[in-house]
Amino acid sequence: MSEKTLQYRIDGPDSPDTDVLVLGASLGTTWHMWDRQVPELARQWRVVRFDLPGHGGSPAYPAASVAELADRLLATLDELGIDRFGYAGCSLGAAVGLQLALTRPRRVTSLALVSASPRNGTADAWRQRGVVVRTNGLDPIARTAPERWFTPVFAGAQPAIVEWAVEMVRTTDPGCYIAACEALAAFDVRSELGQVQVPTLVVAGADDHLTPTTDARALVAGIPDAGLALVPAASHLAPVEQPAAVTDLLTRHFTTAWHDRPGTGTGTGTGTPAATVVPPRPTTSPSQPAAIESGLTPPATADAGSYERGVQVRREILGDAHVDRAEAEADDFTGDFQNLLSRLVWGETWTRPGLDRRTRSVVTLTALLARGHQEELALHTRAALRNGLTPDEIKEVLLHAAVYCGVPAANTAFRIAQRVIREETSPEE
Repeated sequence: MSEKTLQYRIDGPDSPDTDVLVLGASLGTTWHMWDRQVPELARQWRVVRFDLPGHGGSPAYPAASVAELADRLLATLDELGIDRFGYAGCSLGAAVGLQLALTRPRRVTSLALVSASPRNGTADAWRQRGVVVRTNGLDPIARTAPERWFTPVFAGAQPAIVEWAVEMVRTTDPGCYIAACEALAAFDVRSELGQVQVPTLVVAGADDHLTPTTDARALVAGIPDAGLALVPAASHLAPVEQPAAVTDLLTRHFTTAWHDRPGTGTGTGTGTPAATVVPPRPTTSPSQPAAIESGLTPPATADAGSYERGVQVRREILGDAHVDRAEAEADDFTGDFQNLLSRLVWGETWTRPGLDRRTRSVVTLTALLARGHQEELALHTRAALRNGLTPDEIKEVLLHAAVYCGVPAANTAFRIAQRVIREETSPEE
């Protein structure tokens, strides 16, 4: 198996005339999260499940973006001779489905997005989770997975499933998990939802706090042909917690979509529904991400490219919160200086190809220690963690600098770096 393909499993009829349904799992899980759906779905369709890189049996070759994950899935399907398919994904798996619908629309016939969002949380939160995993391994993340994925009632009643969930996370490759966090940090398709042109069902757990129902409604408002189903008594892993309800929703949606009947397959039928189905909202005014108001405007010159590139790199390294605060505080007096920082420091210096970001963080920490710039040292200790340096490596940088730059300066630097590292690497509660 090459680094360009993923481990997969196929269930259902092996016939070229049978429609194909691809199922994508969430971060930290394997294809087994769909076990309870497969028997029913495979009665009608050829069901292909895949493991994300470093998850389950897939090769541990990290993927740097959701687009790369989508490309690896397509390479896998190409090897199987599968051209067009329906797609259902959960969380990160849903992001892959959105990416495919946007960039490979000819191949996706219909879409189901479970526990999905056009932008999952904040970039800062995902990058900090990567720092936590790099420092502490996956065990702290694994231990807290059940409270993020399941309702308290389900977790208390199903200890075997809880332990299964913990073990899935614990056995994931840390490097691939960190890369997936970076991919989610950069994933944002809020402004592109109107380009999704296939029938889409959005499924949300009513008690999901990771991707709340507001995220699901944003998807429905933005995608022209979308319907929303709310699954009661379910959190983030709704297919595991409420398997019958999710199976029923997927079956009706894809049956309707593939038979080319009007609607999105979200009618309730007769009897008591397993999930609350919310009709699609009008799409004449799709929601758009809120613009960030600030005192900054990009230079209207040839430097604009450096500025835009610099803002992006600045956000990736220092975090959205820091950059948002700097932009909000900028005024007529400081705005030009902030523009200079984004253009010259981040758009022209940090983006030069001669050194990678890790090495530039080493140089920056040393220079800040030597000059006694304490506030900037705290900022760049946090940046160094995001750029891939471990706490032990930061310690060695400061020790080495102490010899050449002075013990008193290093003493202060150690105190500042220790505080930042403790803040940034504390496992999630």
